[in-house]
Amino acid sequence: MKKLFIITGEYSGDIHASHVVEALKSTNPDIEIEGVGGDNLRNAGVKLFSDQKKMGAVGLSPKIIIDHITLGKRLVDYLINDYKPDLVLLIDYGAFNLSVSKFLKRAGIKVFYYIPPQVWASRKWRINTIKRNIDEVLCIFPFEKDLYEGYGIKTHYCGHPLVSQLPPKADRDKFFEKHGFDKNKKLVSIFPGSREFELKYLMSVFIKTAENLQKKHPDLQFCLSHAPNLSDRVYDKYLKNCPFKVIKGENQALLSVSDALILASGTVALEACLYQTPMIIAYRGPWLFYLIYLLVRCIKRVSLPNIIADKSIVPEIIQGDVNANKISYEIEKLLFDIDYRENNILELGKVRSLLSDKISSKEVAKIISNSL
Repeated sequence: MKKLFIITGEYSGDIHASHVVEALKSTNPDIEIEGVGGDNLRNAGVKLFSDQKKMGAVGLSPKIIIDHITLGKRLVDYLINDYKPDLVLLIDYGAFNLSVSKFLKRAGIKVFYYIPPQVWASRKWRINTIKRNIDEVLCIFPFEKDLYEGYGIKTHYCGHPLVSQLPPKADRDKFFEKHGFDKNKKLVSIFPGSREFELKYLMSVFIKTAENLQKKHPDLQFCLSHAPNLSDRVYDKYLKNCPFKVIKGENQALLSVSDALILASGTVALEACLYQTPMIIAYRGPWLFYLIYLLVRCIKRVSLPNIIADKSIVPEIIQGDVNANKISYEIEKLLFDIDYRENNILELGKVRSLLSDKISSKEVAKIISNSL
C-alpha cells in the first residue's frame, strides 16, 4: 500500500488538500493518507498527525516560533522514523513547509509542492531552496511555470483551484430574505481577514468607514464576514459594539451578492474577482513587518487580480494610507460612478480568462498517482 503525507498550515490549504484527497481516493481507494490539517482533511478520511490551529498564528513572538519549531521537529521525526511515506505533498504555508522540506530531502523522501511560495512577489531567493529540496512544483498561476522551469525545476501547471471549486453565485433575493437585508438597498460587505492580527489592525477602520458611508448614504446597508477559522471569542474581541450584521461561514455567497466589497488582501480578492464583484483592498499591519516587506518584495501590487492582470484593476490602500476617508471615496466611486463601475466589472471578467479551466485538484491527484 502506497503512503502519502500532506502538510497544510492554514484553513484555505486544508480545503484545497481535501479536494486533492477526494480526487485521489476516487481512483486510488487503497492509498493510505495522513497529514497536518483541519476539519476538511479529517472529514475526507485523513488521519491527522496534528491539527493546524497553532499554525494559523502570524508573527515573531517566542511562543509562535517555539510552537512551529517543536511541531516541525516532531513531524520530521515521525515521517523519517515511523510513517516513512512514499511521497509528501506540501501545500502553501511557505516558511514552515520549506524548512521541513530540507530534512525530508536529506532523508531521501520524495517531496511535491502544491501552491508553492509566491517567490515572484517577494523573497525570490526562496526559489533556490525549492530547487534543492522539491522534486516537483505543482503551480496554480500560468506565469509560474516559466519562472520555475527557468531555474531547472520540474513544474506542472495545474490551474487555479478556485476556478473549479468556487460555487455559483447565490440567489440574491433568497440570500437577502434569509439574512433580513432590504432588497431595494445596495449591500456593501466587509471582509476584515482570517487572522487575528488582521482584525486588530483593520476591523475598527472598516467599521468606521461603514458608519460614515451609511450616514452619508442611508440607502446603503452593510455586513461583516466572520472567517470560519476564527472563534467567536476572537472575532467578538474586535467587533465590540458594531451595529452591522455579522455572517459566518457563507463567504462565497456573500461575495457574490454584494454590490461592493471592502477586503483585506488575500485569496478572497480572487474569489471576488471571479464573481466580478467590485472591491477595494485595504491592508495594514505592524510597521516593522511592513518595512521588512518593502525590503523583500519583488512587485508593487498586492492583490491577486492586479497581479494576474499585470495592471491596476482593484484599488489598493496600504499601510499608512488606510483610513476611513480614503476607503469611503473608493467605495463611492465603485457604487455611484456608473462608467467606472461598469469598466471595473469588465476588467475583473478578463482576469478569469487568464486562468485555466483545469480542475486543479484532479490534476494534482493525477500527478501524484503517476508518481506513486
